[in-house]
Amino acid sequence: VQLQASGGGLVQAGDSLRLSCAASGRTFSRNVMGWFRQTPGKEREFVAAIGGSGGSTSYEDSVQGRFTISRDNAKNAVYLHMNSLKPEDTAVYYCAAQSRVLSIKERQYDYWGQGTLVTVSS
Repeated sequence: VQLQASGGGLVQAGDSLRLSCAASGRTFSRNVMGWFRQTPGKEREFVAAIGGSGGSTSYEDSVQGRFTISRDNAKNAVYLHMNSLKPEDTAVYYCAAQSRVLSIKERQYDYWGQGTLVTVSS
């Protein structure tokens, strides 16, 4: 599985942004997809995850209610819709895939994209 994240950029606090992750492979609909983020000097942290059918989702507490993860299995794509962005959301965002159960744990994910930078100015 190869993953390509895109959609990052520089926005102002309160703005919205949508990240996209394009995936290769014919088993995309079987994969749990996740978004993680990392800032310099810190460990990568979980943001959101979605099950293969899209019926199950999980969010990190600080983004709950502001971010929405979705997927389009026909397009082999997963999205992260980010609303009401805050400066503390500034990070490199990574999409990831794994074929097990919905998980917030980084080590459960086998495949990673290259990351896309989101910068939120105050």
